[in-house]
Amino acid sequence: MRELVSEAEVVAASGDDDLVVWAAQGMRPGVRAWAYGDAVAVASPEAARRDRLAVRGEAARVVPLLRHALAEAGPSYRPFGDAALIEQVVEAVPELELAGRFSWMGTEKLAPPRERAAGRERPPAWLADSAAGEVADLLAAASPGSYAVPGLPRVHRWAGVRDGSGALLAVAADAWPAPTVGLLAGVATASPARGRGLGERVCRFVASALLAEHGRVALMVDDWNAAAVVVYERLGFARRRVAAAGPRA
Repeated sequence: MRELVSEAEVVAASGDDDLVVWAAQGMRPGVRAWAYGDAVAVASPEAARRDRLAVRGEAARVVPLLRHALAEAGPSYRPFGDAALIEQVVEAVPELELAGRFSWMGTEKLAPPRERAAGRERPPAWLADSAAGEVADLLAAASPGSYAVPGLPRVHRWAGVRDGSGALLAVAADAWPAPTVGLLAGVATASPARGRGLGERVCRFVASALLAEHGRVALMVDDWNAAAVVVYERLGFARRRVAAAGPRA
């Protein structure tokens, strides 16, 4: 097993897998990575509010690599990767159990926008820092489980859609980006404004900016949130089923 010490090494070892490269976070301080044959593991502290251990490769090599990575990084790290791989991992590692399923979605190019009737809302725009309280209130009401909230480290900026009077109707964040993979997070629309395509508009605005800056953009979405998945697929994001494991209770 060998330790990877640069982003370039992670890119080469993983075949430029966007999930693994995102987890590496440009190999910022605290991130560690290892390879064993075709298997790669990246331990990324506080990546989207979790100590995440992204894994990729064949289970026969991922399992011993995962044990090594957990011994080096510590038990707080939750393995995550393609759902089929994580299922094999938990079968082979009795100390772990399946902790959740969700989807990783990414794209290098957005689909063309749909034609929509003009509304009274203002166009999406980046919000001033002074809007943090408004964003927090909207998230508390519309998406209380959001990983991204104002004030967290590496949650860089928020975009929003306002109505004609200035009330905030929908938001999305640029959060936890890697140099070549931006992350869209914190998406929420106020309940009375749903069904008007505002979430899609603010996501397109943020995703366009992240594509221009990073070349790729990704997001994480719960599998039960079918309406959100439809919006992201309409924007051009491709869905990848992933799962996470944690210590067995």
